[in-house]
Amino acid sequence: MNDTKYITEDKKDLLIDELHYLKTVRRKEILELLEAAKALGDLSENAEYHQAREDQGKTEDRINQIEHMLNSAVVVKKHSSTNVEIGTSVTVKKEGSKESVTYSIVGAEEADMLQNKISNQSPLGAALFGKAKGDEVVIKTPKGISKYSIVDVK
Repeated sequence: MNDTKYITEDKKDLLIDELHYLKTVRRKEILELLEAAKALGDLSENAEYHQAREDQGKTEDRINQIEHMLNSAVVVKKHSSTNVEIGTSVTVKKEGSKESVTYSIVGAEEADMLQNKISNQSPLGAALFGKAKGDEVVIKTPKGISKYSIVDVK
């Protein structure tokens, strides 16, 4: 499977905003918490100090994660296509269902089933990838075999 990470322009903007917040606001808050905790005295039994240090580690990890993602991910614009690919929307109908569902195909970082955003790496996303309107896909799930037909690709 392709290890390339994909993000949409919207996700890139959200990551840039989060990175800015973490570097300018959150780091400052944590430094203030560390200073206040140090002022309390003995650091070995100082819960506030240890919590602030843990928060600092988590914040720095997230900053590194975002920077790596922004530097290495391929940014995909939302677009129309005749084949299912990242940045397209695909409408599918599950065999036995009366209703069709439209999903946006996104990179793994953005997947959100509540917003009908599925990853190109998910079982359904991977099965649909590269397919066109009228194609059918079969997916093996823990509940058995599911069949979907592609109603539309945009």
